[in-house]
Amino acid sequence: MTESPPNTPPNSNSQHETIPTIPIEFVSEEEMALIEAAYAATRSSLSSSSSSSICSPTSRFQTRSRTIHSITLLSKRGLNGSSELDIEDSDYLKNPQKRIRVAQSFLHRFRRKRALSVTDITATEWCEKQMEFSLLFGKRKISKAMKAGKARHEKLEEEIVKKVKVHIESAEDRWALKFINFITCANQLLFEGITRELPLVGFVEGIWLVGVIDELRMPENGSDRNPILVDTKTRVRDTLPAEPQSRNGRLQLMCYKYLWDTLVANSFASGQFFDFFSLNRNYMLSKDIRERTASSGFPAKTLDDVIQYYINTCSMLPISHDRLLLRYELQKDQSVLGEDEFAYDPDWLKRQIQSNLEFWLGEREASYTPQEERWKCRHCQFASICSGNPFPNIPRGSSSSSDYGSSSS
Repeated sequence: MTESPPNTPPNSNSQHETIPTIPIEFVSEEEMALIEAAYAATRSSLSSSSSSSICSPTSRFQTRSRTIHSITLLSKRGLNGSSELDIEDSDYLKNPQKRIRVAQSFLHRFRRKRALSVTDITATEWCEKQMEFSLLFGKRKISKAMKAGKARHEKLEEEIVKKVKVHIESAEDRWALKFINFITCANQLLFEGITRELPLVGFVEGIWLVGVIDELRMPENGSDRNPILVDTKTRVRDTLPAEPQSRNGRLQLMCYKYLWDTLVANSFASGQFFDFFSLNRNYMLSKDIRERTASSGFPAKTLDDVIQYYINTCSMLPISHDRLLLRYELQKDQSVLGEDEFAYDPDWLKRQIQSNLEFWLGEREASYTPQEERWKCRHCQFASICSGNPFPNIPRGSSSSSDYGSSSS
């Protein structure tokens, strides 16, 4: 395939052109809460707020150390990090059935009926032990810099998308929003040549995988109709990332391409989807969602109706470009630090996913990060309880923690 490296978003001279009307994009209440919390963090330290909304495209581009005797036993503890064992733990060693239950895979215990996310994949590649600890003791702490990165992504999205509130009442409504947003973004890509924050859900490598593509843009070469996947990473320091971070970002984009290409090349397994997530295909969507879909040009009453539109949309889309693009921005002024354009490597990607799944499916214990990458331990919140940490007496760094983590912003 002819290389067509993207350089800049479509030029701003197009702002005087007539902009086609694009269907409304929806956002769930939980997602909007995260968005508003991120904005609040950038305005007033670490404060946050919550709300609910939907979206519609507008302009075109507008420490104490302790020893872990048994990670399996510790997994029985509360996710809030409490060191108190519950009443079941008192006879844990005497009850074989409890040992079997504790030995269930992380995928079954923590992602059952939820699917694995691309962020799960990249976080696991970054450090399996950190992923294990975050599952057992609570999610990674969100720093001020990480919230600022989230806010930047929301600002980039709002240059071409307008958030509009919507009410959801069920799991079926929540999933319907994901599919509706995909349809909205796909239409915007086809009509305007760019879209952002496109949600994906698909069945790959024997699992359900979900993710959100940061940006899709059509190549500037009019004869090339394969969309280019782009991801923007924000950094606190004015330096390009180390190789492990670049590798992690490439893995993220390759996962998105794999998901996109699978969706457009194969028919969506709707029956399997409904069964896995225990959803009612004939569930009547909320009045708010039905009204929004009708006004957007694809009236749908049930979740099954929405999925049929989703399948039809996927069938009209092209495979994505084999060249992928990572952009690095400085947080304080959004200046571009550099770009990393690279080729899709399906064999390397599948090896990475399969290795990840060995961990998630309980086929092996979590591995420590390689010796040459143990500098990551300096920036890990679980360093004080990890036996693989080579710096047990050095406080964890925090001033630039967003520059030392798996791909998420």
